[in-house]
Amino acid sequence: MPRFAANLSMMYNDVPFLDRFEAAAKDGFKAVEFLFPYAWPAEDIAARLQHHGLELALFNMPPGGTDAASIDKAWNSGVRGTTALPGHEAEFRQGVALALAYQRLLKSPRIHLMAGLIGAEPEMMRATYIANLRWAAAEAAQQGVDVLIEPINTRDIPGFFLNRQDQAHLIVHEVGAANLKVQMDLYHCQIVEGDVAMKIRQYVPTGHVGHIQIAGVPERHEPDTGEVHYPYLFDVLDEVGYTGWIGCEYRPRRGGEPGGTSAGLGWVQPYLKRP
Repeated sequence: MPRFAANLSMMYNDVPFLDRFEAAAKDGFKAVEFLFPYAWPAEDIAARLQHHGLELALFNMPPGGTDAASIDKAWNSGVRGTTALPGHEAEFRQGVALALAYQRLLKSPRIHLMAGLIGAEPEMMRATYIANLRWAAAEAAQQGVDVLIEPINTRDIPGFFLNRQDQAHLIVHEVGAANLKVQMDLYHCQIVEGDVAMKIRQYVPTGHVGHIQIAGVPERHEPDTGEVHYPYLFDVLDEVGYTGWIGCEYRPRRGGEPGGTSAGLGWVQPYLKRP
């Protein structure tokens, strides 16, 4: 049976970030995920998780920068990761160190490392990517944490370095770290490749998929809209034995309207209400 984690960077954005934990718990979610927690003290986030009985499924290392102000500036200026960027190794390592410091309090078993935008020769970027992932995986292993890489479509993020499932799995194989896995976002997969059910059947049984995410295609709204029939894909995930969280990384149709996220949860309520 699928288990769903609310993405608090995209959902419940009618209330301040720290209040979204309560909103998700009231709607029946048992887990959450989010992008970047660095604008808030880790202690405050940990307290919200504990108070509302929520598990943290996933969060991202900084997209760039090394503190709250520079991280926010990097994201708002279009930086989408440093893992594959030659010349940014020191910034990357500081970002990993900050993410792992947060993880020690937040207890997430996995952290996502964004690759970044193409800005150098592909082979140079690939070599940088491999080297940085090996270093980060070794650091994260000391805390029992998985590090994830995610193929992202170039319509949402033009020029993103990693786009396809086969590319990601080749990287995982080359790095050779047991705690390096793929974050398989079915929204991105549908846009870039299609044939999503067969991709699930191909890759999830390998044990190298560490997290699943979903959204309706093409608008990235609730998964009960658009061209993908998610109830079928949820059955396929059950078929192949996936028992991890499924991150709801979508933008609710009703956006920031009061109660807008909750109003759009009809698709997931049957799953949340199951024992």
